[in-house]
Amino acid sequence: MRHESLMLQLGTPAPDFTLSDGDGVSCSLRDVFGEKGLLVAFISNHCPFVLHLLPGLLEFAREYQQKGLGVVAVSSNDSVQHPEDGPDAMVDFGRKNGFTFPYLYDEDQSVADAYRAVCTPDFFLFNEQYELVYCGQFDDSRPFTEHSQGPRTQLPVTGESLRSAVDAMIAGTPLPALQYPSNGCSIKWKPGREPGWW
Repeated sequence: MRHESLMLQLGTPAPDFTLSDGDGVSCSLRDVFGEKGLLVAFISNHCPFVLHLLPGLLEFAREYQQKGLGVVAVSSNDSVQHPEDGPDAMVDFGRKNGFTFPYLYDEDQSVADAYRAVCTPDFFLFNEQYELVYCGQFDDSRPFTEHSQGPRTQLPVTGESLRSAVDAMIAGTPLPALQYPSNGCSIKWKPGREPGWW
């Protein structure tokens, strides 16, 4: 089922974390933060919304990492119910697609809870002061699925919404006043782990 992101309040401090990737390499929030800020992207291997924009996201990451933006992806799905999203599959997925950023596994789902991540993909952009400045969609494009069949499925993936936000943040100019929620597959919570705000 398609869900929309909650649009966490702007100015919220980046919730701290220390997570490992599928190879057991540990990364903290400070480890992945860039000189100009950080993008935290909640994704999953099998979500059609993620797969739809993935080439554009990878291009975006390569471009903006060179400009000083840190990028990290997090998978929080329950790998018991969805083994295709577990650590081993994450390693294969990242290597196959040429990830240039860490892909971390949120096994106990505490990071998704802290960020109030609702769907995959869900994007959170933080400035140099670790303050949230953008929360929302990559762009207007959506995949054609049983839950998403409108005119936006005909739009190309450009990353326009996120690019505009990062460009403004790096330039020190006002960010877009209107920020639109991301759409995607719901986070697959462990039984009994659904947060109170869900």
